[in-house]
Amino acid sequence: MSGALIHPFSDSMTMLRRNLKHALRYPAMTITVAAMPVVMLLLFVYVFGGALGTGVGPMGGSGGDADYIDYAAPGIILMAATSGSLAMAVSISVDMTEGIINRFRTMAISRASVLVGHVVGSVLQTLVAITLVTGLALVMGFRPNATVVEWLAVLGLLTLVTVALTWLSAAMGLACRSPETASNAPMPLQFLPFLGSAIVPTDSMPTGLRWFAEYQPYTPIIETLRGLLMGTEIGNSGIIAVAWCVGLAVVGFLWARALFRREPRR
Repeated sequence: MSGALIHPFSDSMTMLRRNLKHALRYPAMTITVAAMPVVMLLLFVYVFGGALGTGVGPMGGSGGDADYIDYAAPGIILMAATSGSLAMAVSISVDMTEGIINRFRTMAISRASVLVGHVVGSVLQTLVAITLVTGLALVMGFRPNATVVEWLAVLGLLTLVTVALTWLSAAMGLACRSPETASNAPMPLQFLPFLGSAIVPTDSMPTGLRWFAEYQPYTPIIETLRGLLMGTEIGNSGIIAVAWCVGLAVVGFLWARALFRREPRR
């Protein structure tokens, strides 16, 4: 490998280690990433599951809550992927406002490594949260019938979603003037699944809301996850889901790169 490739890679690994050490030293943000989808899983299965499950119908369970968790779990697992956006936005905003980024600009390191370290570190944290939520869903009665290949496809799609949302969140964190503002910026990314098919089928929604739910980015992703895990019809949702993820990742990457290249904050 040439030096032009070795140094950015080694710099990125250094920045990744820095971010992972921060995550281990201050685990509150990682806990927060996993806490919200866990609360949603408990709330919608044990509190609202009986009522909402009547409109969903059986999906291979024994009825009632068992059927509803099979419907809701894929959507809430996706929420675990969206919850990492908050940690990403706050983390990079803290670095921007506390001056460490300005210090990095004066050092002989690859500028891209700073963003790459943040993004890869956040993706790894979010994947840990996804694993915890999936494990809890299985303990609560979630019974997918996916094969090994389908589980790998689920992992690939969730990773792609996480990467896309992480880049978008990085751009939001860079655009915000304070960590407090950055903590609110990704809220639409976190709550948009509720306006999709995560909790109830889109067919049960009023006409206007149903149209929005069917054409927003998360619905084809949720339907693809549900199809892979539970064997329901996927149709063209898989292609649409991947297209949305790639498109959002490109937009987030270009936006974050443009913001990071601007004049440092004073």
